[in-house]
Amino acid sequence: MVARLPKLIATDLDGTLLGRDGTVSARTLRALRTVVEAGADVVVVTARPPRYVDALAAATGLGGTAICSNGALVYDLTSRTVIHSRPLAVSAARTVATVLSRAVPGIGFAVEAGLRVHYEPAYTMRHPGDREAEFAVPSVAHLWAVESPIVKLLAHSAEHEADFLLTVAERHAAGHAHFTHSGGRGLLEISAPGVTKADTLSALCATRGIGADDVVAFGDMPNDLAILKWAGSGYAMANAHPSVRAAVPRHTVSNEEDGVALVLEDLFNAPGA
Repeated sequence: MVARLPKLIATDLDGTLLGRDGTVSARTLRALRTVVEAGADVVVVTARPPRYVDALAAATGLGGTAICSNGALVYDLTSRTVIHSRPLAVSAARTVATVLSRAVPGIGFAVEAGLRVHYEPAYTMRHPGDREAEFAVPSVAHLWAVESPIVKLLAHSAEHEADFLLTVAERHAAGHAHFTHSGGRGLLEISAPGVTKADTLSALCATRGIGADDVVAFGDMPNDLAILKWAGSGYAMANAHPSVRAAVPRHTVSNEEDGVALVLEDLFNAPGA
């Protein structure tokens, strides 16, 4: 445990802060409010685009800052505006798609733009509740003509696990982009080189005069690993990816058991369930 109250809590959403049903429990929400009342910042750090965190903010009343799309966007929850963006260059996205198509036959691609997502016919993955934001294009080539900046390139294969796709991408396309995943079956998430949750959080903390030792972070998937290692106290959820549990010494119980709340209640001497 940290010796003093942390100045910032950084938390992933799916598999971490949220339950299986996609909601924040009353206990976890109470713990987050205790953190804010104590004067600390709460920053959501997620692979999700802004349209998802908008819905979360509306449902919970949480404000402040969110780091979205694996670090590509810094988003103000109160004003609902992007305050910093690090998009993937079209040339890099096209190169990565070409390389992965050769290495993984049948793989499909989509361009995540933050407020909407454009997908080509081979990209068959659909996200419940996202229909209004999904737009089909006739071919992969049409993805590169989308006017919005590429927040993330998504690659999906129904035939392979995400860990396999990550290994293939790093072997064949290293240097063109940053590759990670957040647990979706066969879903690879591709950002601009150097864009990670940890890099963006570190920069945000620097603007607030907050060092890593004053940060407590929570996560469950490979895209959270860098942030859990960077923070002064990083906690892997009990339901985390095996590589995350193995690499992070501090663990808490699962998201279904309010693992984030359990740690925050202890740190801030708050009442539990």
